[in-house]
Amino acid sequence: MADGLTKSGGDKPGGDKPSLSAEALRAKAEGLSIDAAIIAVGSELLTPHKVDTNSLFITQVLNDLGIAVAHKAIVGDNRAELAAQVAHGLARHQVLILTGGLGPTDDDLTREVVAGHLGLTMDEDPAIVDAIERRFAARGWKMPAVNRRQALVPRGATVLANPNGTAPGLWIEHDGAAIALLPGPPREMKPMMDGEVRTRLAPFAGLVRLHRRVIRVSGRGESAVEEMVQPIYSGWLNQSPPIETTILAGLGQVELHLLTQATDVDGAAIALDAAVNQITTVMGADVVSVDGRELEAVVGDLLRQRRWHVALAESCTGGLATSRLTDIPGSSDYVERSVVAYSNRSKVELLGVGEALIAEHGAVSEPVAVAMATGIRDRAGAAVGVGITGIAGPGGGSEHKPVGTVCIAVAGRDTRVRTFRFPGGREMVKALSANTAIDMLRRLLLEV
Repeated sequence: MADGLTKSGGDKPGGDKPSLSAEALRAKAEGLSIDAAIIAVGSELLTPHKVDTNSLFITQVLNDLGIAVAHKAIVGDNRAELAAQVAHGLARHQVLILTGGLGPTDDDLTREVVAGHLGLTMDEDPAIVDAIERRFAARGWKMPAVNRRQALVPRGATVLANPNGTAPGLWIEHDGAAIALLPGPPREMKPMMDGEVRTRLAPFAGLVRLHRRVIRVSGRGESAVEEMVQPIYSGWLNQSPPIETTILAGLGQVELHLLTQATDVDGAAIALDAAVNQITTVMGADVVSVDGRELEAVVGDLLRQRRWHVALAESCTGGLATSRLTDIPGSSDYVERSVVAYSNRSKVELLGVGEALIAEHGAVSEPVAVAMATGIRDRAGAAVGVGITGIAGPGGGSEHKPVGTVCIAVAGRDTRVRTFRFPGGREMVKALSANTAIDMLRRLLLEV
């Protein structure tokens, strides 16, 4: 919105300074934590063509304030469904954030549904109408009459300025709850959430803060990780401060999220550090990082520390491993070159793999993977080479070498080579192959 659009009539005493509800005051005085619900509104978010990314950003801001997110929902442009989610959120949580549904059309229901649930009359704010008209006029257009819907404000609500769009946000404090209505487009929502909403939520957060550690593990599946660490983390909930543990599985990697809520920052750090040490002692070299760094970032740091360059020869992965390594800024410090040697002829001509070797063992074999790794290493003058060859599918497999068979070699001063049988379709096989190759490189670097 344009300058001068700040708030509507009925704002609480004290000007722009946020007021604390009785519930929030009690929570702050007693050092209690509060939690939040997020509702993303829009039928497009229930299709395969649009993904809700707003909730991730909102969660980050809330977590920074020490507010845990206990519930998230995506609701279409359906009055009854939205009303049910608003009722659920306000019945169970102290903070409710809604994003989307503030546009000018009949299917933009957020303002109307929230006001109806709270029993608040809505009034048209002339300042909002004027600001929208000026925004259209600046582009040489006349404001459509439907945009007046965006000027409807529940009595007692504070209007949140939106310099990036026509839909203002709204802030409502009602019966101990803090409610924020934010526009759906991320470029409009993010500045509002990270600005005025963050400021207004800070007093509600009290003294408790969230403290988190993220441990990344590679080389083991989710069930194997659970079996190893469950005896450790099962006792953390009974300690002070208690630590909650969540295990998340990804392609070739597992994440352990350790979370505690505490008023004592130093005490929380000590407890989390001790927990991390317990996990790393058990998991050993399977632990990629304890500070949230991605696998490729860890490998990049290790290469840079050793002043090594890596060269890669990829077949079935089509350059995916190289792409991941070069996603890291500054990777030119350690990535020397990469070759996608997809055909047998390219393996011979570009990497020096012997035709007889391919004829004897097949292109997907450990000897060929080693020849690819050493060939690219020697031609590049790099300290270490990586070779990947496999059958990504869906065709090309055999009884002895089914789809998903991948041979990976890492050749430095010593050479390591392994054959894997990866599950899934073509995309999964490629992703797992690239991840495993980078992890094998990491393990070699750790032993140097």
